[in-house]
Amino acid sequence: MVVRVLFRAVIMGPPGSGKGTVSDRIVKSFGLKHLSSGDVLRANMKSQSEIGLLVKSYIDQGQLVPDDVISRLILGDLKHLENCSWLLDGFPRTVTQAESLHQAYHIDTVINLDVPFETIKERLTSRWVHPASGRVYNTNFNPPKIPGLDNITGEPLVQRNDDKPETVTKRLKAYETQTKPVLEYYSHLERERERGWEREPITAHCRTHHTTNHLDWDSRAAGDTSAPHWNSERLAAGVPILPPTPGFPCTLENLLADI
Repeated sequence: MVVRVLFRAVIMGPPGSGKGTVSDRIVKSFGLKHLSSGDVLRANMKSQSEIGLLVKSYIDQGQLVPDDVISRLILGDLKHLENCSWLLDGFPRTVTQAESLHQAYHIDTVINLDVPFETIKERLTSRWVHPASGRVYNTNFNPPKIPGLDNITGEPLVQRNDDKPETVTKRLKAYETQTKPVLEYYSHLERERERGWEREPITAHCRTHHTTNHLDWDSRAAGDTSAPHWNSERLAAGVPILPPTPGFPCTLENLLADI
């Protein structure tokens, strides 16, 4: 029997971890809707919606936007995707936000891009941009033909403040402090699900349907040992729950293994 279910996932990762690239590959491979908290934030401020103006007032005063305001903003946008499978990027960032999301939706998978901070530092601090065009260079992987100059215009390249070594270090420390409790929250949640499993186990047949917003799963008997388990160690390591499927290379796990 083929059962159609909605698939909801969260992707987490520090700045410079390649979260945008990974998200794009997942979304294109599985036909998911992609919701970025940053995009939602900017769109609401630009449209001057009621909540967008509220968010802007906090930002203009140099204050952190409260959890309940951010949660209202994101959950409000998710209501437009009630019948869709989606990948959520940039939310939740705190345990309070994670609890709000959990109360509203069942999250099937949390993907944590666990990239060594030294690798990220090297990647970001080697990045230089041409301000007028937005062209990005990396002195290690994509250097300009002439050091310090744009390939097309010959104009000087600059390093963004966010990419300077001292700033990168601060951003990574802030990310670690903020998100470690969120990962622990989800790991605890998965242990609770292991102890009180109520859903019929399902194993990924996971064909992509580009004409719909759903994924199809091949439902198996409850005793099927190939059915996925909620494994908190795999979750903490950043590996999604879906098992690889013989003969079908494009499972989420295999896709991430390729990156």
